[in-house]
Amino acid sequence: MLKILIPTLMLFPTTWLVPSKQLWVTTTAQSLIIALASLSWLKWTSEAGWTSSNSLLATDPLSTPLLVLTCWLLPLMIIASQNHISPEPINRQRTYISLLISLQLFLILAFSATEIIMFYVMFEATLIPTLIIITRWGNQVERLNAGTYFLFYTLAGSLPLLVALLVIQTDTGTLSMLTLQYSRPPMDPSWSNTMWWAACLLAFLVKMPLYGMHLWLPKAHVEAPIAGSMVLAAVLLKLGGYGMMRIMFMLTPLTKELAYPFIILALWGIIMTGSICLRQTDLKSLIAYSSVSHMGLVAAGILIQTPWGFTGALILMIAHGLASSALFCLANTNYERTHSRTMLLARGLQMILPLMGTWWFLANLANLALPPLPNLMGELMIIVSTFNWSYWTLILTGLGTLITASYSLYMFLMTQRGPLPNHMIALEPSHTREHLLMTLHLAPLLLLILKPELITGWCF
Repeated sequence: MLKILIPTLMLFPTTWLVPSKQLWVTTTAQSLIIALASLSWLKWTSEAGWTSSNSLLATDPLSTPLLVLTCWLLPLMIIASQNHISPEPINRQRTYISLLISLQLFLILAFSATEIIMFYVMFEATLIPTLIIITRWGNQVERLNAGTYFLFYTLAGSLPLLVALLVIQTDTGTLSMLTLQYSRPPMDPSWSNTMWWAACLLAFLVKMPLYGMHLWLPKAHVEAPIAGSMVLAAVLLKLGGYGMMRIMFMLTPLTKELAYPFIILALWGIIMTGSICLRQTDLKSLIAYSSVSHMGLVAAGILIQTPWGFTGALILMIAHGLASSALFCLANTNYERTHSRTMLLARGLQMILPLMGTWWFLANLANLALPPLPNLMGELMIIVSTFNWSYWTLILTGLGTLITASYSLYMFLMTQRGPLPNHMIALEPSHTREHLLMTLHLAPLLLLILKPELITGWCF
């Protein structure tokens, strides 16, 4: 653990002491070395499940893929941000990169924490850098409104969780994930226990977000700069799913009936947000709503509580993280050239940027879960586990899959195909930096087809 944490901490002095001309190259190189070093976590040496560096930090097959995704994303965020942040004063550039590094640090500590209170503190700490990134480097005046939504939704959902955790600490005397699953006494289905169950899950359902509690997400995504959108889509939404998986073991045997309305809401949300996507004119807003749709499937998979559901949820979280982040990067490359996110104003870009059109096509296919990509594997596992719970869910999940394919193709056709508008003249050609960025997003996704057991968690 320290071989990743110490170099991540050392990124701060690197960022502030390196000469201004070498700032972007140096930070990208160092963060990429950290990302490559993090791959060593995927090699299992322990038979007990947990690989521990000390009593507070440990990794297991559930947290490791998410930790590696977190480390992998930092160099990609720095590469993606370079074009629009580099004209700013040098101290602002350094501050921006420092915020991204602090976000990675908090996320590593959150995913590897064995104490639930430590996880909670780091879960909340990720709010601060994200909020500053959205409100300071956002695109439009509405960024303050988006930041307020983001802050209050997450905080209002998290406070009941803190109270619930303090109650567990009082009852059992421990909040360690290593021992809590063995020490928690079974709960009778009383009113107080039902409220306690809802309090435990509410914070994570808001963070994911579940349909109905999702209003902060499209606002935050649309107003955030590219690095903010990438980290929100790829990792911060996954904190909710990870927290749910961790806390589910403590909620037995209450969970079964109480989970039903949430499963139905999550599945209904897939259709509703998919339908909203079909009506979107704003490109980033469309990708943001598609994230809500995919996270609905993940929430249903976790709440079903079968090995297939858990495994499918983890696979889909990792695959969606890479695919969704890639789509935001592509939307950003369009925005940097056309200065508009409205799809109607920027059509036929495949004519001018054919290789970028290929990246768009691949990222869209990943988003609509084309075989043999991991996205399909995750979706199929969740659909099978929900079908096993109730045959009727097949109507909702099947319709959701159909709508996902529709809006993905709609997004591709609207941005890449069709006649080129007359106002689209003198566009910049695509840069090697952008192609490298897309390769680093989609190559891991394609390579995971060859060794899917890296992201199947502890169920298989």
